[in-house]
Amino acid sequence: MSAPAETNELAYTRVLVKVSGEALMGSEAFGLHWPTIESIAADLVEARSTGAQIAVVVGGGNILRGASVAGQGLDRATADHMGMLATVMNALALEKAVEAAGCPARTLSAIPMPTICEPYARQTASRHLDRGRVVLLAGGTGNPYFTTDTGAVLRAAELECDAVMKATNVDGVYTADPKRDPSATRYERLTHDEALAKDLKVMDAAAFALAREAKLPIIVFSIREPGAIAAALRGEGRSTTVAP
Repeated sequence: MSAPAETNELAYTRVLVKVSGEALMGSEAFGLHWPTIESIAADLVEARSTGAQIAVVVGGGNILRGASVAGQGLDRATADHMGMLATVMNALALEKAVEAAGCPARTLSAIPMPTICEPYARQTASRHLDRGRVVLLAGGTGNPYFTTDTGAVLRAAELECDAVMKATNVDGVYTADPKRDPSATRYERLTHDEALAKDLKVMDAAAFALAREAKLPIIVFSIREPGAIAAALRGEGRSTTVAP
């Protein structure tokens, strides 16, 4: 299936959307909440229908976060590999939801498991994007000690994306946690250097540093707002832009 024609209204035409594993839990305390997954999938399909090419990196924190279980009888490398497997499970679930919503999708894993999904290769992922498929990139970087945020920026740089879109539970980057501090204010725009200097926790320092080196903008917005991904593609909606 070929990609829809691109429009001139888009601020970004090839993007990588980073979705946390926790976002897939919805109202649940663990695992997958299918209505929430369907809602996220619908937003991804809407975004692809604008003509943009959409890659997705999803975390695994709803199932297992490697860094949090390391030391509990597990070494960090083993724990991180277990976390990578959790991202594959999430990507497969989101792939099926995207396809059920009417858009072709493919899961590619940095950890080869060819009986389950395709192994990640830059050229393969780029071809899928060119053909209009939503591409789910699982397995992190394939290496321990790297977060899925860093993996998302790495894949965005490899695939020559225009931006990384960080889907969170809040509508941007704030001076403090807005759920705890009512006086917190939202940044409209930051540089990568400012984000690092202020030690903002939206992404880890390695992800910010890599984005700075690759000159990749990071758009931070709320995944809870329907249509937020498509709005961000047009440069609209409430968000924070972290850019050079």
